Amino acid sequence: MTTSPILPPDDVVTVLPDDRMVFGMQLPIQSQSTLYVEEWERSAGPDELARVALACEAAGFFYVGVCDHTVIPGRLAPAMGTTWYDTVATLGWLAAVTTTIRLLSHIYVVALRHPLRSAKEFATLDKLSNGRIICGVGAGHVPEEFEAIGLAFATRGAATDEAIAGLAAGLNREFPDLPGPRWAASGLGLGPRPIQSPRPPIWVGGSSPAALRRAARFADGWLPQSLGPNVELLATLRRLRDEWREGAPLDIGAIANSCHVGTAPSSFELPPGTVCGPAEQVAESMLPFAEAGVGQVQVRFPARTVDELCDQIAAFGSEVLPLLSG
Repeated sequence: MTTSPILPPDDVVTVLPDDRMVFGMQLPIQSQSTLYVEEWERSAGPDELARVALACEAAGFFYVGVCDHTVIPGRLAPAMGTTWYDTVATLGWLAAVTTTIRLLSHIYVVALRHPLRSAKEFATLDKLSNGRIICGVGAGHVPEEFEAIGLAFATRGAATDEAIAGLAAGLNREFPDLPGPRWAASGLGLGPRPIQSPRPPIWVGGSSPAALRRAARFADGWLPQSLGPNVELLATLRRLRDEWREGAPLDIGAIANSCHVGTAPSSFELPPGTVCGPAEQVAESMLPFAEAGVGQVQVRFPARTVDELCDQIAAFGSEVLPLLSG
């Protein structure tokens, strides 16, 4: 077995239950890419965001997710929009609004921050949320974000690896040693300490070959970008995991097609690929994820209003989740 020079094979924190598959959702409003934003979100704010998060909590969802972009260049604004709430600020606000649901950064571009800064933020969030934070991290894809803070986009892969290792060290230890080369540090105290012991979990996002290698080497969990339980990707990920950290568990995630529980109104044109039908049909569409060994699935519900979205979340929780409880 080849071992990681930075993270030991036994430094793994898994949080998904062993006896069932769980579900999460990326929250609306906080991320308003024109590729998927619903019209009602454009005029929505904290009240609606709280309603959706609390609906997910009441429905039995495992987590809610908040995205991360610092700046959007003009060339990408027509597709991505410019409204992206700050990840850490929004998660902190959600920590006060909710009680039990886990709070996921999805995906925090970790190389844009000093690892000590990231560790400070996530440890504080974990303290304020009573141990509910999941650190979802990734390499990012917007060159201008890196250029704006003086980092080379071309070397973001190595910077991301170092930043993840530094984040783990800062969450694990009050006085972490960061070997560098970009962010070498030692003898610096870092508090408050997180509630979760030994630290909050770190899930790596992405479906590229580099992202799979990063998840296998550094992560406690994996957040793909592609839809469905991609069996080939999962086989590659598991092979790489055994090469880097033989025997180490890994919380594996997946993204489902959009869902609509029940019959959609004739006036509502659902996005292509949406699974629409009774609870049994929606539940059946989730079975391939369980068969592939996926532990958590991210779902999405097309909706024309916040009321409609909350109703769909509630229906999924009360009608679909019981059918998947085993």
